[in-house]
Amino acid sequence: MSPYEALAARLATLAMGYPPRDVLLEILEENFTEEEARVAACLPTGVPPLTPVPAEEVAREAGMDPARVGEVLEGLAARNVIYRRVGGGGGPRYALHQVGFGFPQSFFWAGADTPHARRMAELVVKYFNRHVTREAYAAAATKPYRYVPVAASIHKDIQAVLPHHAMDAVIEGASRFAVAHCPCRVTARLRGRPCPHPEEVCLKFDALAEYLVDRGLGREISRDEARDLVRRAAEAGLVHFVDNAREGVQHNCNCCGCACWNVGSIRRRKIPRDVLMAVYFLRHTDADACTGCGACAEICPVDAVEMGSEGPEVDLDWCIGCGVCATVCPTEAIAVRLRDDRSGVPLRFAELHRRILAEKGAGA
Repeated sequence: MSPYEALAARLATLAMGYPPRDVLLEILEENFTEEEARVAACLPTGVPPLTPVPAEEVAREAGMDPARVGEVLEGLAARNVIYRRVGGGGGPRYALHQVGFGFPQSFFWAGADTPHARRMAELVVKYFNRHVTREAYAAAATKPYRYVPVAASIHKDIQAVLPHHAMDAVIEGASRFAVAHCPCRVTARLRGRPCPHPEEVCLKFDALAEYLVDRGLGREISRDEARDLVRRAAEAGLVHFVDNAREGVQHNCNCCGCACWNVGSIRRRKIPRDVLMAVYFLRHTDADACTGCGACAEICPVDAVEMGSEGPEVDLDWCIGCGVCATVCPTEAIAVRLRDDRSGVPLRFAELHRRILAEKGAGA
């Protein structure tokens, strides 16, 4: 087994793992030397994303000189192909990028147009076809991400009892903020298929925000700027999604149906909604208040609304409960309601990914 095959096999066992494919080996060969692949394959996998370890721990597993392992890890971190964090009074610590937490985002977060970024855009699109994406997200019953309805669509009673279902609460729960370019839209632009929606709309919180700022992959912003970004994203018809946890949320993406991996896949009916994402809400229409103007059907990011003879008809098998339609309803006839067939949101970020790891292990 080559070092790249060994690393690919290791990556497949992560909570947010990389399904093995030949094109994945191409991506690894473009970004790691053989020595780097051997070292990276010794980083731990049975951990939540963003859980780093010191170089000495990696060196013990690799059976290599700790100083040399430290040099290799620093080189990988400098090229943004592994996660690095310094804190707690110790030296640097390292972790593998997991899907959604650095892979493939670190190639695109900065928004740069370089030959390497263009090459990665082609390979990433080739790799993350609907089969790989479905395999990655169907591997566990618990979904890593959830949609958060826009504020205008959530009844105040729900926000009072379940505040974690509102973006304001997600932002209030964080202490550090960064904004980066949307990897999906950057990929589309690099491949000559630009998306009309704004690019710099990916919010990162706390540990992930610190990483992006430290590595120059994003810029630090204030809490108020984060709130304003979310508001502008909603006005642009973008869909909020965050980690499927009540506490410790690390990121918020603001997605569209034309370029983004999740909303676009659902819009094109490539992958069932509930395979990809945790959807806790569905649309409800007040028929008496609805005028049948059709604005909601035009803006629906997943084409789940059609205008019938008696008003809007919502395909509840594909509705994602994002509430974007409520932002354009002139009579406030639209709201979202909690699904009665979905359990509660996992408590913390680490708990979420331990649950995913356990479910993947049970199904192996």
